[in-house]
Amino acid sequence: MGRMTVMGRPREEAVAIIGGTGVYQAERLENAATEQVRTEYGVVELTVGRWKGHTVYFLPRHGRGHSIPPHRINYRANLAALAEQGVTQILATSAVGSLRSDWPAGRLVVLDQFIDFTSRREATFYDGEDDRVVHTDMTNPYCPRLREVILKTAADLGLDITESGCYVCTDGPRFETAAEVRAFGRLGGDVVGMTGVPEVILARELGLCYAAVALVTNLGAGLSTTPLAHDEVSRQMQENADRLQSLLWESVARLPLVRPSSCCQQRGA
Repeated sequence: MGRMTVMGRPREEAVAIIGGTGVYQAERLENAATEQVRTEYGVVELTVGRWKGHTVYFLPRHGRGHSIPPHRINYRANLAALAEQGVTQILATSAVGSLRSDWPAGRLVVLDQFIDFTSRREATFYDGEDDRVVHTDMTNPYCPRLREVILKTAADLGLDITESGCYVCTDGPRFETAAEVRAFGRLGGDVVGMTGVPEVILARELGLCYAAVALVTNLGAGLSTTPLAHDEVSRQMQENADRLQSLLWESVARLPLVRPSSCCQQRGA
């Protein structure tokens, strides 16, 4: 997607942060205001403000106070709304379970691949209604440039971070069985969550740069003797909130005001 225009003039490119579980507010935004954006897929509420020279839109994926379960999130409306507001670069967070016993709670991971096990979601903007069949390349679903910015920022902040990881997405809202966790690990998955797909797919279809930082909040079913509970996920997010917020906002500060013309703008064909 190129630069959008308003009344014939170039619209400033913007950055978005999509906050997952535990990331519900954008306290660092200056002159923050709420906007209602109407799309053909639904209405989306965004918070917009300024940070380090950027216009930044903040979207809590689960709504204010975590009111929307993962299988009910209107992913198409969310991504369409951000694109319509001139967003070209997106940083997202995800709370995830670990599929590996050597990746404990508190680990930060910059995702680079995903495996999709969802089955009940509107996962594309290209549903054939306009008589077009579009196939989008997903070889590298997460923007390599944004990933490098996050990794460099983490190094400068002295944060321990894992530079790559494969995200397995399930429908939820239930947690996975121990058998599923074993199977996902054997397929090459490192972490499991319920929201990363189709978000990353839709961003690529729109030609947006998208990267995601996952925070491990628990070991997957069968890797721990402790039963899985959302309270534990929330507790881990709270304990690691400062690290995650610092990484997000300092990464935003390092992004170009206008992204490179060749970055992630290749759409499907």
